[in-house]
Amino acid sequence: MKVNGDVAALDVEPWVSLLDALRERLGVTGPKKGCDQGACGACTVLADGVRINSCLALAVQYDGQEITTIEGVDHPLQEAFVRNDGLQCGYCTSGQICSAIGMLAEHAAGMPSAVGQPGGLTEDEVRERMSGNLCRCGAYNGIVDAIMEVAR
Repeated sequence: MKVNGDVAALDVEPWVSLLDALRERLGVTGPKKGCDQGACGACTVLADGVRINSCLALAVQYDGQEITTIEGVDHPLQEAFVRNDGLQCGYCTSGQICSAIGMLAEHAAGMPSAVGQPGGLTEDEVRERMSGNLCRCGAYNGIVDAIMEVAR
C-alpha cells in the first residue's frame, strides 16, 4: 500500500487492523485509537480518497491502495479548524479533518444524506454527515463553522 505518498511494504497477519498497521508497524500516529469499535471516528483516514474507520478495516484489504492520514493532508480545512476553534484537546482532530475532506468529496459527488437538499451544503447537513465523528471536548460548532467556511 501507499501511505501518505510513500510505498509501504508490510507483512501482516490477516487479522491486523489498518489502524494497528499504521500506528504500530509504520509509526504513523495521527489516526488515534479511541473506541476501537468504529463509533468515535478518531481513527478516520482516507483510502483512495474515501473516508474509512481504520480500526474496522483489515490492513490486507488495502493492498495497492493510497492511504492518507492527517500526516499526508495539505488542505484548507486545517487552517479553518484553527481559525474557527474547531479543536480543543486535539485528540479527535486528525479524524475530524480526514472525515471532513471525505465528506466534502461525497457531497461534491452528489452522494445523498438524510437531511440534504438541492443546492449548497447546509450546517444541518454537515452535522448529519459528520455524525460518526465524536469530539469529547464539544468543539462541534467550531468544526461545523470550519467545514462551512471551506465549503463556501
